[in-house]
Amino acid sequence: MSVEQQHGATHRFSVSFEKEDKGGYHVFCPTPPGCHTQSETVEEGISNIREAIQLYVDSLIEDGLPIPRDVPTDGKLTADS
Repeated sequence: MSVEQQHGATHRFSVSFEKEDKGGYHVFCPTPPGCHTQSETVEEGISNIREAIQLYVDSLIEDGLPIPRDVPTDGKLTADS
């Protein structure tokens, strides 16, 4: 169940894709610390980073901590969680 379904809110975070020298992508979200993933395709990267952000936001909610506001990254891409 997504955070939106549980709490009636959508959180948007900017993410960046960096093309790797040996292929694929490093995908990261600077706002939630530690939200990084790798993927072979952009589509896989979007799915992976959404999952990473979702897990991070879920853990904050479970611990009763605030969800951070986004820090934009030059408008690369925005992922909903």
